Amino acid sequence: MSEIDNLKEIVKRLRAKDGCLWDRVQTHETLKAACVEEAAEVVSGINILEKTGDPGNLKEELGDLLLQVMFHAVIAEEEGYFTFDDVAATVSEKMVRRHPHVFSGINYESDEERHAAWEEIKKKEKEGKEWQGDYLKDAMNETTFLIEKAKKRKGFSD
Repeated sequence: MSEIDNLKEIVKRLRAKDGCLWDRVQTHETLKAACVEEAAEVVSGINILEKTGDPGNLKEELGDLLLQVMFHAVIAEEEGYFTFDDVAATVSEKMVRRHPHVFSGINYESDEERHAAWEEIKKKEKEGKEWQGDYLKDAMNETTFLIEKAKKRKGFSD
């Protein structure tokens, strides 16, 4: 069994009727704060690596962020929306599609041309879904609030 399959089974076990009460009651909504906090801890791990050369904290924090992704994927699977494999396939397809110079043999003359192509590909991906961008400002504000809340919980309040 791969490590990612093992992680998925652990999350499923935690959410099972005889699993952990806290894990079992989590939802996409209740996990927002943990997701934001773990992302910030990844940034800290990157800073630690840069300053000290020690990758241990980054490895741990990336694992914690991956756990958040897996939790959301397992919950989505329970709800009948999608699976972790669907998430991985979606991002894999997106990366291949957005990098035709790597995966399709297209040659761009300059960084500017490559960037313009990237933007055009993204624009085509978003066609018909432009309304989704309307949610980003509120999400950024919510994320700021969640970061401030995490700072207080960690004892870093201003």
